[in-house]
Formats: sequence, structure tokens, C-alpha cells
Amino acid sequence: MLATVALVLLAGLGAGALGALLGVGGAVLIVPLVHVGLGYPIFTAASVGLLTVIATSVAVSSAAETQRILNVRLALVLLVASVAGALGGVHAVRSVVSERSAELIYGITSVAIAIVMLQRLERRNIASIELVGGGPLDGCFDEYESGCRVWYRVRRLPLAVAAAGVAGVVSSVVGVGGGMVVVPVLNAWCGVPLRVAAVTSAFMIGVTAVPGIVGHYQLGHLTTPELAAGAVLGVLAGARLGLWLSDRAPVRSLKLLMAGLLTIVGTLYLLRGGL
Repeated sequence: MLATVALVLLAGLGAGALGALLGVGGAVLIVPLVHVGLGYPIFTAASVGLLTVIATSVAVSSAAETQRILNVRLALVLLVASVAGALGGVHAVRSVVSERSAELIYGITSVAIAIVMLQRLERRNIASIELVGGGPLDGCFDEYESGCRVWYRVRRLPLAVAAAGVAGVVSSVVGVGGGMVVVPVLNAWCGVPLRVAAVTSAFMIGVTAVPGIVGHYQLGHLTTPELAAGAVLGVLAGARLGLWLSDRAPVRSLKLLMAGLLTIVGTLYLLRGGL
């Protein structure tokens, strides 16, 4: 068991770095490792993944580096929908979602989001200052990569709210935090730069994960606290690396990384689910 915990801790380092870079919580790596790699049931893996999501959220949201990028107002609006979705996901796990269904949900969502990311690979959400400022959710930040101030305008808010609701459901069912849905939708269709979307998602996912982890605990799915502890410790350390890299990595590279990761994970779960 000690070797298994050490393996999960090391995986948590990479998961935490990815979570800070992409706003996906890191569980997108932890859940497949615990489920497929170590052979635990998917809902057990989901409960471990949700704990790492909370750890990533705390590490990223409390860091000084993220305060200049985080759009708190947008996050609070979307949290209403994501928490509602998470509660609905808990009900689904209790009554209608089987393990095979959870695998298919994970696979289909991952592949679909990867396609969205690739379609928007060369586009950036930057507006002129004349177009920004009229809406309460618009914002700006100083970008390390270009050395310039980047302005953006939040568009299609109903779509963002709907995506947050779906993200909440996915979070509770498969334990991945919901950032894998929120980040690409905000970036591809709602006018939010990738770095802002990632940090805003990281702020949200910790709160969104709470109903899911409570529900899985009540259902008896949290049976490996030692794995959860190892994963959380790894994620907390790895998040520091991700925060350091987040400003320095090119946006295009971040999009490719996220699309590639989701494609691999999604294909794996589609095959396991029988598609």
C-alpha cells in the first residue's frame, strides 16, 4: 500500500501542476490513475478526485499570482449554476447513473471538449478598450507573455451559466471538478481569455466539488483515505509549479496540452464504456 500511495502522490504533483495551468482541478489525471491504473471502482476514484479538486482550488485561489487575473464576479454568477448542477449530479449517482454510464459520460465529455479546444486553437479573446467596460463582468489583466494589458468582454452569459450547470453534474458523477467543461466554453464561445478562464474555474471548482464529495462519502465510496491524502499532498505541491508556469507558457501550447490530455482520457473511457 505504501508504494501505491507514493505513486498517487507523484501523480498528484503532475495533476496539481495541470490543475493550476488549466483550471481543471488535476482530477482529470487522478481519476483514471485510481480507476484504471489501480483498479478501484470509478466512484471510489471520483471521491479521491474531488478531494484533489478542492486542494487545487485552495492552492490556486489563495496564490498572489492569480489575484490580478481572477474574475470573481463571473465566478460567483457561475457558481449558482455549478452548485445546482453538482446537487443534481449527486442525485443521479444515488439513483440512475451506473459505473458504465459514468465512464461513458466522462469519455464523451472529454472528447467533445477537446474538439472545441482544437477548433479555437489560433484565436485569442482580446478586445479593444473601447469595447470593454460596459458590462459588470468585463475585465483586464497584465499579461506576462506579451508584456501588455489584455482587455476582454464576457459574451453569451446564458451559455456560460448552462455550461457551469453541466460542469456541476459532471463534477459529482465522475469527480473531475467541472473545469474541463467550464474553461473551454468560456474561452471558445464567451470571450474569456484562457488564463482568466482557468483561474476563474479553479476558484469555482472547490465549491462545486463539495456536494459531490459529501454525496460520495454518504454512499460509502470514499474507501481509500490514504490514497486521497497522498493525492492531495501531491496536488498542493504541484500547484505551485503550475502557477509559476502559467504566465510563461504560450496560450497555444496550453490549449494543445488540454486538448491532447482530454482526447487520451476520453478515448480510454469510451473504449471502457463499450463505444
